Amino acid sequence: MSDWVVVAVIGAGTYLLRLSFIGVLGTRAMPIWAQRPLKYVAPAVLAALVLPAVTLVDGSVDLTPLGNPRFLAAAAAGLIAWRLRNVGAVIVVGMALLWLLQGLG
Repeated sequence: MSDWVVVAVIGAGTYLLRLSFIGVLGTRAMPIWAQRPLKYVAPAVLAALVLPAVTLVDGSVDLTPLGNPRFLAAAAAGLIAWRLRNVGAVIVVGMALLWLLQGLG
């Protein structure tokens, strides 16, 4: 069987599975017990994507400012996010500090 046929079959199956939930449950109101944990899905996924990119250098954990400038820039961006709650400031401070540290290193 061709690789593209396998990709197409798996893609169609995934699409139909997701569509079935929307078709069956799309018109009903979601219960509160199901809504409550869903608000934590996006932050959990974001943390799972960002944390390895920030803490790993060459496959091992490095939290030193000189060895891993991404960690220091992310920590500063987190502090700005906590204090100011301004996405623009977080991006500007985090990227500026990262570029500065990478330029020095």
